[in-house]
Amino acid sequence: MLNNKKILFKKKILIYGLGKSGLSTFKFLKKKNKVYLYDDKKIIKINNKIKKNLITYKKLIKENIDYIIISPGIDINSCKLKRYLKKNLKKINTDLDIFFCKYYKNKIITITGTNGKSTTAKILYEVLKKQKKDVRLVGNIGNPILLEKNITNKTIFVIEASSYQLEYSKIFKSNISAILNISPDHLERHKTLKNYIKAKFKLINNQTKKDIAILNINNGYIKKYIKNKKYLPKIIKVNGNVKSTILNKINNPYFKTEANIENLSFILKIIKILKIKEKNILNILKNFKGLNYRQQIIFKSKDLTIINDSKSTSFSSSSGILKSLSNAYWIVGGLKKRGDKFLLSKNDCKNFKAYIFGKNRSFFVNELKKVIEFESFKNLKSLIKKIFLDININKDKNNKIILFSPAAASFDSFENFEQRGKYFNNLIKKFNHVKK
Repeated sequence: MLNNKKILFKKKILIYGLGKSGLSTFKFLKKKNKVYLYDDKKIIKINNKIKKNLITYKKLIKENIDYIIISPGIDINSCKLKRYLKKNLKKINTDLDIFFCKYYKNKIITITGTNGKSTTAKILYEVLKKQKKDVRLVGNIGNPILLEKNITNKTIFVIEASSYQLEYSKIFKSNISAILNISPDHLERHKTLKNYIKAKFKLINNQTKKDIAILNINNGYIKKYIKNKKYLPKIIKVNGNVKSTILNKINNPYFKTEANIENLSFILKIIKILKIKEKNILNILKNFKGLNYRQQIIFKSKDLTIINDSKSTSFSSSSGILKSLSNAYWIVGGLKKRGDKFLLSKNDCKNFKAYIFGKNRSFFVNELKKVIEFESFKNLKSLIKKIFLDININKDKNNKIILFSPAAASFDSFENFEQRGKYFNNLIKKFNHVKK
């Protein structure tokens, strides 16, 4: 296991996975250690400094490696080095562990959960920045965690951590940890919901008596998991609700949905722990517009609102905004998530019509057909064209909403949700004549 008193020195280290995380770890460790690099994919575009550190499997098994740092995208059950990794489980760590070796004396706040991590982390970052704190937004959002420069003892880290990042971490911990919510997700990687929840709760299990954990007890999975369990950190329970008096002061349409109110409840709890006065953050909350492709309003007129929520990759991540809407043309589909279920009723989906696209159209048809009127399309382009035809036919309806909230992964047609979101915006410009 890594030593959290000092950074690695004169060790033989394998970095597995050469994405942003892996390359930033290499840059961080290369001066003081012998670092080897490996990736399942053939690296074509690579500079000579990195290339000379690549190692083949035949050479790797002959080396006495001290530590293995694996990137979040590596699944030890299905990667090329799975046998090697399983023989060396005790040597596996992550960039989060490396980070903690170096910066364990700094204030660390980590946000995790199935939905809302990026939004909550971003708002918290903006709040601390407004208080003139030296704060860094890192992890699954912002810079890779090891790329930050000019760190002092006063630097505060706000980290968005995914289950992939936490799964193989061993020593990383936070002064303040928050689990926003949990619903079935990433089961293609974690195999079972229990494993997924366990990965999330690593964030809490590694904490000490001096630390604080904030948990959403209104979430059934969290409530069930913590029942009859004892934890070292101080546990603060929230229910995901915010007083109407506070919401009225903020008066921001963004915080009208159940999901964003839940995110806000954690922000308010954290600023109280940090002894920041509520009145000092009201302007930030009043003016917060959300992140790109996360319930983002991209067009608004008297009769029509268009929302781009491409980040939605499961039914649970779409349900909050769906429950807040009526008269909605809901665009849904893509690569289904293993174990996903649509749990909303007809009463939750008033005057809805679903427009289904993507590889797993039959799955979404079966989930929605008893609850919502629907049509199925081969691609997103033909779907958007049909929506605008329907809108023109229903001119008598006011306050119409086009909601692009796919409730599915994007990998059947796109590289990621950002590419999917950008493609949707371009289609809207074409068919609605909206200027970007």
